[in-house]
Amino acid sequence: MDCPKRSTIVIYGASSPHVGDIFKSQAFELGAILAKNGRRIVTGAGLTGLMASVEDGALSQGGHVTGVIPQFMVDNGWLHGGLTEVIVTKDMQERKATMARMADACVALPGGTGTFEELFEVITWKMLGLFTRPIIILNTDSYYEPLLDMLDRTVERQFMSPYFKQLWAVAKTPAQALELIDSIPDWLSPHSKISKADLK
Repeated sequence: MDCPKRSTIVIYGASSPHVGDIFKSQAFELGAILAKNGRRIVTGAGLTGLMASVEDGALSQGGHVTGVIPQFMVDNGWLHGGLTEVIVTKDMQERKATMARMADACVALPGGTGTFEELFEVITWKMLGLFTRPIIILNTDSYYEPLLDMLDRTVERQFMSPYFKQLWAVAKTPAQALELIDSIPDWLSPHSKISKADLK
């Protein structure tokens, strides 16, 4: 199935300034390749870590970067100062909902608990039919292998239908992430279209 070019890409990722160079390099490359291909990027507006790397990568190519950030983070001085556009929200919940509404696709870079929470929330929304766009996990340096193994275990132990493994896709490189963004069709909610037999 051919998919329309998806123009607005939401990126989740680490804010830690201590991550290794391989992670920063791929985050910068992702921002740059998306900008070169005319994509608008939406991030959490972070000043440090992989958020800053992907933002800087996009900006280095003249890309458009929108940051969505709660007011308390602005007050704490955590806002990247060079973004194209900034949307300030009242709290974290509004931030995540705003980013999801803007997204033609989501890409999760490596990160900690905040990134995991964002990734799992949007996966859950997609499972429920509240979000329909591609979700890509960028598995830099095999970072996400333990998490992917855990997701496989949820299927093996029958906590989740194998059908729902279609909710996300895994990319090894930024270039592959872009390919997946444009090739994965929108999600068909099982709650309205798929029979119970399909979910066994």
